[in-house]
Amino acid sequence: MASWLSYFAGRRDTRASARDAIVTLRENLVMLEKKEDYLNRKIEEELKKAKANAVSNKNVATAALRRKKAHETELDRISGQRLTLETQINTIESANINAEIMAAMKKGADALKVVHGSMSIDKVDATMDSIREEMEVANEISEAISNPLTVGHEVDEDELKNELAELEQEQLSELLEGADRVPVHSPSGPSRISHQDARLQTKEDEEERELRELQAQLAM
Repeated sequence: MASWLSYFAGRRDTRASARDAIVTLRENLVMLEKKEDYLNRKIEEELKKAKANAVSNKNVATAALRRKKAHETELDRISGQRLTLETQINTIESANINAEIMAAMKKGADALKVVHGSMSIDKVDATMDSIREEMEVANEISEAISNPLTVGHEVDEDELKNELAELEQEQLSELLEGADRVPVHSPSGPSRISHQDARLQTKEDEEERELRELQAQLAM
């Protein structure tokens, strides 16, 4: 806890120091800008005086030009100082931003350490293995619930096939017996079918259709 307090206290001191430095530098920068404006006005005045006396009074014109040169030299010096101050301000502001970013990143890293403090790759792998095992158990339970329950004894598939073959044989025998009972008519005379024969023929047709369907099912 003490380390955190000292850390934040140090951060406040650093930020205050940077802020004070920037304020001081900007104040000096404003002063130099005012000095530049004054020198520019003086340079313009000396130039006008030199022009006005260039013909009538060369000594006055020459003196004005000398003062103009001195002002220009001072102006160049002040411009260099102003550039130096502006560079320092930008550097301090950038450094302050970098410090804030680093502090935020450190705070984020510490937060991640707290979050991951009770975690490890082994624990994560163990948890994932446990989840997979429970999912497999759930799938097995779902599959077991989905399977139909068999009531009584198990059905013998061979017995079913034998019983079906017997039924098929009985069906074929009945069809053959019905065919033997159908009267054969002479081709020379017209065929006369009684109502009873017609019903028998219809029944045989239905039986043949059922037989074909049964054979198709067996073939599957």
